[in-house]
Amino acid sequence: MSYESKFKRDDIDELFEAVLTLKDEEDCYRFFEDICTINEIHAIAQRFQVAKLLNQNKTYNEIESMTHASTATISRINKCLVYGADGYKRVLLRLEEKNK
Repeated sequence: MSYESKFKRDDIDELFEAVLTLKDEEDCYRFFEDICTINEIHAIAQRFQVAKLLNQNKTYNEIESMTHASTATISRINKCLVYGADGYKRVLLRLEEKNK
């Protein structure tokens, strides 16, 4: 891995190795239902939707209306898109390519 995360730890490596074994949507639902609370899953899904909408150049007001995310959350995700580790961007690009 060429990227060095500031969060890198052995236990996180193991978690990510586990995520990489998931084969389909059913595996994801089963694993994430066991490992996360429903509120955590909703929060992660909301953040991803916000990132997707920011990537589509939607305004904060539009995103707030569509996702019910706070402007603080939207701002935090925008900061990740601009200054972050490119995680959102990489995934959004892959999904875009997959859906062509």
